[in-house]
Amino acid sequence: MSAETYKGDAYCVKCKAKRDFEGTVKVSESGRRMAQGICPVCGTKVNRILGKAQ
Repeated sequence: MSAETYKGDAYCVKCKAKRDFEGTVKVSESGRRMAQGICPVCGTKVNRILGKAQ
């Protein structure tokens, strides 16, 4: 079974701008789905909360 992927945008705290990125979807400890990836400009980890996991 392959991991779910996400392609979209997220806010990069270091660049202070929205950046398009590709990443994987993970479930946080609180049960929320979140996409994690790397900012293509500065290399910082970016996260985007997607919603509750079912």
